[in-house]
Amino acid sequence: MYLFKYILKRLGLVLLTFFVVILVCFVLVKLLPSKPTASFTQSQELIEARREKMGYNLPIIQQFYRFVKYGLQGDFGVGESIYVGSEVWEVFTSKLPYTVAINIYSTVLSVPLGLVFGVLAAIKKNKWQDHVISTGVMIFVSIPSFIYGFIVQYLLCFKLGWFPAIMDASQGAFSWVGFVSVIPAIICMSLGSIASYARSSRAELAEVLTSDYLLLARTKGLSRGQATVRHAMRNAMVPIFPSILGEFIAVMSGSLIIEQMFSIPGVGKLYVSAIKAPIPDYNFFMLLTCFYTLIGLVASIIIDISYGIIDPRIRLGAR
Repeated sequence: MYLFKYILKRLGLVLLTFFVVILVCFVLVKLLPSKPTASFTQSQELIEARREKMGYNLPIIQQFYRFVKYGLQGDFGVGESIYVGSEVWEVFTSKLPYTVAINIYSTVLSVPLGLVFGVLAAIKKNKWQDHVISTGVMIFVSIPSFIYGFIVQYLLCFKLGWFPAIMDASQGAFSWVGFVSVIPAIICMSLGSIASYARSSRAELAEVLTSDYLLLARTKGLSRGQATVRHAMRNAMVPIFPSILGEFIAVMSGSLIIEQMFSIPGVGKLYVSAIKAPIPDYNFFMLLTCFYTLIGLVASIIIDISYGIIDPRIRLGAR
């Protein structure tokens, strides 16, 4: 009962937060100048008709009502600065698989490597292995991913010539050609995550390994490896697994800078293109703002709920 009430409360807060964020963004966007239809050399009649449908000549509250009404039906208008005349929703869905692909690849790479490095550092605490891993973690956590992008592009793409500098999207998002061409981007997106997972797992496991119940397990005849795998890892994963789950839920959020650097035709690059156009494309901007906001809120609530599922001792919502 406590968990059910907590989930309902969290869902209500998520919906309220989502509504407020979208309302604020919508009002601010409508205060900016829009591209006049007379400046379009193509699709002028279509854009005029869609603007009439979305209520561009109505008060802003009615415009927001129509935006929500048609948005729930998957109708966010047509492109006016980029992909002129194309349906915004169709362009978005065509770009989404590329963002999902690169983030799945990076998550599959970063989670096991991060956990392995973290476990090794915890088991070899205060030894040279721990110092090397901790130093690497500090470096990779501190450096932004786009710095990795420049280094990886220079070394792997231009100097060694192992991979192309940009993604080959000719055969689709999940093709082998696309995967090979996007390996440099996967490396850039994974380094920070690997360091973050290693730091978290090292901190949690190092604390668990000094617990009294683990000493009791050793005195009962379990080897250090058996005690670590059967008892220490299970308890150490309680705070780590929700963060992994949250990142997996957020795989669709993409990387704005990395997608731009490696010419990955995903939603991140689409977002940047919509913003940096001579006159920003507000229809694409609003759809992608809704998308990123919703992904972030859903990831946060999944993380909160997963704590109570992973560890039954945690009673969410209980007083």
